[in-house]
Amino acid sequence: MCYPRIEFLFLNEKDMIRAGVTKMDSCIDAMEEVVRCLNAGDYVMGGENHNSHGSQVSFPVTSVFPNMPLDRGDDRRFMAMPAYIGGSFDMMGMKWYGSNSANKEKGLPRSILTLMLNDKDTGAPLALMSANLLSAYRTGAIPGVGARYLARKGARVVGICGPGIMGKTSLEAILCTCPDIDTVKVKGRGRGSLNAFVEYVKATYPRLKNVYAVDSVEALVRDSDVISFANSGNTDPRTYPYVKKEWVKKGALILGLSCFEMDSRELAEMATLVVDHMQLYDAWVEEFPYPSFGANNIIGSKFTDMVHDGIIKRKDIYDLGDIIFKKRPGRVSDDQIFVFSVGGMPVEDVAWGKICYEKAKLMGLGTKLTLWEEPALR
Repeated sequence: MCYPRIEFLFLNEKDMIRAGVTKMDSCIDAMEEVVRCLNAGDYVMGGENHNSHGSQVSFPVTSVFPNMPLDRGDDRRFMAMPAYIGGSFDMMGMKWYGSNSANKEKGLPRSILTLMLNDKDTGAPLALMSANLLSAYRTGAIPGVGARYLARKGARVVGICGPGIMGKTSLEAILCTCPDIDTVKVKGRGRGSLNAFVEYVKATYPRLKNVYAVDSVEALVRDSDVISFANSGNTDPRTYPYVKKEWVKKGALILGLSCFEMDSRELAEMATLVVDHMQLYDAWVEEFPYPSFGANNIIGSKFTDMVHDGIIKRKDIYDLGDIIFKKRPGRVSDDQIFVFSVGGMPVEDVAWGKICYEKAKLMGLGTKLTLWEEPALR
């Protein structure tokens, strides 16, 4: 870039698709490198602890100000998620989004996301991009990394809780990393969404032998080799899908992208507990005072609550990066059960955004925008 002029690239959703944002196999590889960078310490996220998920603006239930947005249980919030990720990415950026479940009534996604990439030295913008697909695919890809290292060889049956976007992308990642899968079960709330998901999976993956909906969490979990909880959830663990120890097949892998609940002692006795990045959960302990689980609906926050309760020790929680780097053992037997917590971090968005940005430049995609020819103030 030739300063003081600053020019950056705007990439709309069609540009992002052409740049490969939906290439799940490549995204899984990128997310594995992200996990390696995290484990090595080659990253910085927000907050004094450098591990914050982001900064969230939530709204009050009531207000004397007529234009103030109100919390009506519709997930109305805004969030900024800044991060630097090193390795081959070497990029600074920030994901920004607003969320409101009432958006669906207007034909919009619940959350509308953008990602800005910035020069790590000057702060100058490099690219502003549509990020709904980017976020969905990086979220699905992290479970794919988990399945690559933790799923039992020859896994055949996968259960998906939540027939939405995260259900689709986590399923795609599981199918990329578990090639012997031939059966997909799905559990959801509405018959319409379940039927649509089943038809989508049948049309997209014709190699699968069996694709069908089930009516209970028990039916979803029993006999499944991999289970992905990708459902929506609130702050009340009593409403989360509940899993009993006796339902879980020997050798199963449970992927917690979103909320599910288990008895703490059964969870400790049954499974090897793994998280995508331990320092993220330590940061959540600071941000969500005990009990963290519920205020944060990710199962890894239940793990840290279990440490607080003396049920397990912190060392009993495995970091996926430690397994990848062989600092700690991964799967040691076909009967070993894993529960893998997926917290989601802005370093993942920045990493996948950097790859798509570089591809877009090579392909001549996007619209060049000028911030200034030279700054009016210096």
